[in-house]
Amino acid sequence: MPAPRPSPASAPAATSRTLAEILEGKKAKLRHLRSEGVDPYPARCRRTHSLSQALEIAAPLKAGEHDSATIAAVGRIVALRDMGGSAFAHLEDSSARCQAYFRKDAMPTEAFALLKKGVDLGDFVAVTGTVFRTKTGEPTIAVSGISILSKSLRPLPEKWHGLKDVETRYRLRHLDLISNREVRSDFEKRSVIIKTVRSTLDSAGFLEVETPILLPQAGGASARPFCTHHHALKKDMVLRIATELYLKRLIVGGFEKVYEIGRIFRNEGIDTKHNPEFTMLEAYQAYADYNDMADLFERVVGNCAQALGISQVAENGRIVDLRPPFPRVRLPELWRKLLGEPIDAVLNGLRFNATALRQLADRLGLGAVDGLPNAKIFERIVDSKILPAIDREAKPVLLFDHPAAITPLAKLIPGSSTLVERFEAFAFSQELANAYSELNDPLDQRERFAEQARRRREEREEEAELLDEDFVEALECGMPPTGGIGIGIDRLVMLLAGRASIRDVILFPILKDAA
Repeated sequence: MPAPRPSPASAPAATSRTLAEILEGKKAKLRHLRSEGVDPYPARCRRTHSLSQALEIAAPLKAGEHDSATIAAVGRIVALRDMGGSAFAHLEDSSARCQAYFRKDAMPTEAFALLKKGVDLGDFVAVTGTVFRTKTGEPTIAVSGISILSKSLRPLPEKWHGLKDVETRYRLRHLDLISNREVRSDFEKRSVIIKTVRSTLDSAGFLEVETPILLPQAGGASARPFCTHHHALKKDMVLRIATELYLKRLIVGGFEKVYEIGRIFRNEGIDTKHNPEFTMLEAYQAYADYNDMADLFERVVGNCAQALGISQVAENGRIVDLRPPFPRVRLPELWRKLLGEPIDAVLNGLRFNATALRQLADRLGLGAVDGLPNAKIFERIVDSKILPAIDREAKPVLLFDHPAAITPLAKLIPGSSTLVERFEAFAFSQELANAYSELNDPLDQRERFAEQARRRREEREEEAELLDEDFVEALECGMPPTGGIGIGIDRLVMLLAGRASIRDVILFPILKDAA
């Protein structure tokens, strides 16, 4: 049985009318309009000015002054005050909110009657008139004509308190957008950020491409995929968990700089930092390494902040400066400093030293780890002991050099058998990006995949990488030294918009069923 839809408290608190009574009243007005020959949902309208342009016309006017030009504007009625022979309303379009003044003796009889008997809060209308400033100085349209564009049959969220329930806001995003201009502003910022990411890469000579979403098997990340079935081909398929392996095929094929901004699907939990469907940028550059990707990350973040007109963000009283360069710290050095032993003590080539890792977790008081895969234990240590240390930095931090045991697609650091050239970027303890010097040795890559298969089999680590034979064969054709980076677009928007939950920056997040 589907979960019941929440019913927001839309009617003003001062009225005792039930929702059913409000709906019937609106439908009665709809019937009245149609009985009068008025189309409540016309196919087109005329607009000469946005409401922001109407406000611009009013800007030089003094209180009580009128502009002589007649304009045609449109918008939703978000406030309406009936005063008998006159009425005031507030209209809102995507650009602004503006007051409108209706006076009986200044309008055709049928137009004023339409306002009185057919128009409600929430309706979209078109008005014609002149712009003036009231005696109190408010920019206003003196309406000479009105027509209805779309009759609203459901009440708007309550005028003064808006839509406050978080779950209802996410489930009924259209009402959230109507009620909360700040929410609309966040998604406008998201659009600016994505455009800036794209322009930064385009100007650096990257080629934007598209790779498959529906795949024969998952790869390019440690994650559980969503599975489906292709009936015509009679085969199981999965939704992609990353774009990496296909983008690197393009580097093999001769492109030197490629990127994709696309939807990624991971069958994982839902919380303030994770949504099963999210947006990721992945970019790959031939003849580059993870240091070049660090430079690229700094340009992307710096340019996005500049495009939004900000240089810093705050969270819980802490300030993070978004102006590059960003600190670059080494995980092995931080590990030794904070935990009192070399990171190699818990590593054994491409594997973890399971005994040493679990003893360390026990010594650090991280709770029961029995049954956890080694990679999850390592992640718990980093989250609890390493990230708090770098979180004290006043800028985003790039954490360099990670174990090969959890990074099967990156090159080993020269002279090391345990660590790879990889960095992760963090701000406010939240991961923003992940970058490698990409592994291009096909024999090494096959060995790494074999180790991942062992982990799936022996450690029951369901998120370990699968062997992708086609990808290894592509590497056997030769891939030049390559740097690659993935940036979580939603996480980046969270940072730059100052939002603590990923649901605040995804228009329609996946939610648990309502209770």
